Amino acid sequence: MINGKKEGFAFGKMNYQLLMAGVILIIIGFILMSGGGSDDPKIYNPAIFNFRRITLAPIVVLSGFAVVMLSVMKKAKDV
Repeated sequence: MINGKKEGFAFGKMNYQLLMAGVILIIIGFILMSGGGSDDPKIYNPAIFNFRRITLAPIVVLSGFAVVMLSVMKKAKDV
């Protein structure tokens, strides 16, 4: 103990759980963005502009970043 505070991790258990949930959401968002390309540059594939890649994936990634920010800002109860 230093100055009445216990030593240990910087965040509490809930903070780390929220952090991992946010990172998983970010990874899922980038997976949703992938694909839709073509091996031949002369062939146009309109699948690159579908709802999943243009709308859903960025929303998932941004929500993941919001959860990560929440996990950093949330005050741990056990600190």
